[in-house]
Amino acid sequence: MTTYFAQVTDGIVTDVRVVTAEFMAANPDRYQGEWHETFIGVEGKTYAGIGYTWDGTDFVAPIVEEQ
Repeated sequence: MTTYFAQVTDGIVTDVRVVTAEFMAANPDRYQGEWHETFIGVEGKTYAGIGYTWDGTDFVAPIVEEQ
């Protein structure tokens, strides 16, 4: 099963990777900082993208203001 993790810096997603939790744990030098699993196609969960906000439970898309 493919798993996805988002790196969060100061509450904002800065990177998203396809990687397993086991690989991340075995390679802590490559995955420093705060990482949270993100899900594609799971009801009630938002897939993270760069610039999204982590609210402590889920990812929130940035608000784009119309001009």
